[in-house]
Amino acid sequence: MLEVRDQRDRAAFANLFDFFAPRLKGFVMRSGTPPNQAEEIVQEVMLAVWRKAEQFDPHRAPVSAWIYQIARNRQIDHLRRENSPLPEELREDPGTEPDASQILAVDQEAAHLKEALSSLKPDQREIIEQAYFGELSHQDISSKTGLPLGTIKSRIRLGLERLRHELKGMR
Repeated sequence: MLEVRDQRDRAAFANLFDFFAPRLKGFVMRSGTPPNQAEEIVQEVMLAVWRKAEQFDPHRAPVSAWIYQIARNRQIDHLRRENSPLPEELREDPGTEPDASQILAVDQEAAHLKEALSSLKPDQREIIEQAYFGELSHQDISSKTGLPLGTIKSRIRLGLERLRHELKGMR
């Protein structure tokens, strides 16, 4: 893993892949995931290992624990996607187009949101933007910033409370 992290060594990654892929597939399938979906999760995990190799710290965890944690998180993400209801399509009559007042209202709401976001503390604003506009999970933000997961969650919660307060007048 250190060769992958430090030198982006493809041969070392191939060895890592050959060793962990079958074990990860078994790990994922033991929780009831079908084989084809388990293979997809394993591919995502190994891609994440390659992309996030620089984040691996052997002093914090052994490589197997680090990889299995990534696998567990990907599996949870897949389960959440499966179990979350899909939004219904918004249906508009083909002949109707938004009128000027609707367009103006949306523009004003966007301006209010932008203003409310700018009133947040920079650390709260950045994390909220990563979570909601960048669509990163809390764990991904924690990995990217190096901040503890609890700190990420607290900043998001406090920032959203402040946004609610700021936007209350808009209603």
